[in-house]
Amino acid sequence: MSSTRGRTAIVGIGYSEITRRSEKPLGLLAVAACRAAIDDAGLDPSQIDGLTTYPESPFAGAGNRDGIDVVSVMYIVNHLPLAADIRWYAQIETGMIASPIIEAANALIAGACEYVLVWRAMHRPEGRPRVGTSGAPRAPGEAQFMAPWGCTSIVQWHALAWQRYMHRYGATREALAALAVNSRRNANLNPRAFFYTQPMTRDDYFNSRWIAEPLCLYDCDVPVDGCVALVMTTAERARDLKNPPAYIAGWGQNTAPRRTLLHYALDDYMECGGSLARKLWRSAGLGPADMDAAELYDGFNPSTLYWLEAAGFCRQGEACIFVHDGRIALEGELPVNTFGGSLSEGRLHGMGHIAEAVRQVTHRAEQRQIKDAEAVCAIDGSPMLRGSGIVVTSSP
Repeated sequence: MSSTRGRTAIVGIGYSEITRRSEKPLGLLAVAACRAAIDDAGLDPSQIDGLTTYPESPFAGAGNRDGIDVVSVMYIVNHLPLAADIRWYAQIETGMIASPIIEAANALIAGACEYVLVWRAMHRPEGRPRVGTSGAPRAPGEAQFMAPWGCTSIVQWHALAWQRYMHRYGATREALAALAVNSRRNANLNPRAFFYTQPMTRDDYFNSRWIAEPLCLYDCDVPVDGCVALVMTTAERARDLKNPPAYIAGWGQNTAPRRTLLHYALDDYMECGGSLARKLWRSAGLGPADMDAAELYDGFNPSTLYWLEAAGFCRQGEACIFVHDGRIALEGELPVNTFGGSLSEGRLHGMGHIAEAVRQVTHRAEQRQIKDAEAVCAIDGSPMLRGSGIVVTSSP
């Protein structure tokens, strides 16, 4: 167990609108989410003296215009009436969205600031450039071994790994259907979700078009314009604020060494995901059996299965069975992605997962509330490449 357990807390949550194509620039969405988080914490913007974000564009080749494609620390400094003297800030360039939360926790423990604002703003670009579409028809670097055969997108890499999983463990698409339908059911109870008013059945899943066989449309997260923001402070200060605090019990980041690969490979998910999970459980002093719910990254549907196994919720090769028979439903043994996940709330790179974990342990999850929820994990990123995660609890 880490000596940092329970010393910091998340005390405010703010959402902007989540939409496929906002009429507002991304910067205004981020400002709206940040204001909402500060208000939710019962604070004034002038009390915020720490800032951190993970501003990376959604994919290589996307734009990097501040306030349009990404939202930097300086954008928020220039557009919110924060503390006159910002004492600490960090703009994380590696890891995933839990990484700035981890940095914020360390800064608070060190006394570098008193109240930290954390946000992740996501823009949905018009389209993704294909290799060789600009200039000479060349595929540079590693792409030369894949692009000539049509393998140019990340969903194709995930499709290859999932095909291998099915072959190795005898899994079928029924497992992915169970995950997708469960997430949509939960999103239908989440008024912030993009698919809040749109139910989905098993037949809807199987009738959807292929994106990269054997992955279909509903195996992919829904790209959106939107932002989620959080406010963090020390456990001592959190006790005097208007909301019950979600204490940060522990965290982990994926630093497992990986051999050079042209794309994701199934063989990496247990090594990389397991490395993160071991650090997460050791830091929190808790384990998978202690979790009342699990918010597991689902940028592509199979990633949730891999995390169930890598994090120790079930044995390797058994996640495809584990997700059936209501086990992952809100009323089940291990509720998973209780807010709808990236598949149905919207693609926010794991920030929605963390916000939902906070809601669950502070008993503010509305119709989705898990009875007596005391500990919930939120893990983001693909276990086959990178990731980070936190455990939040209702008591320090």
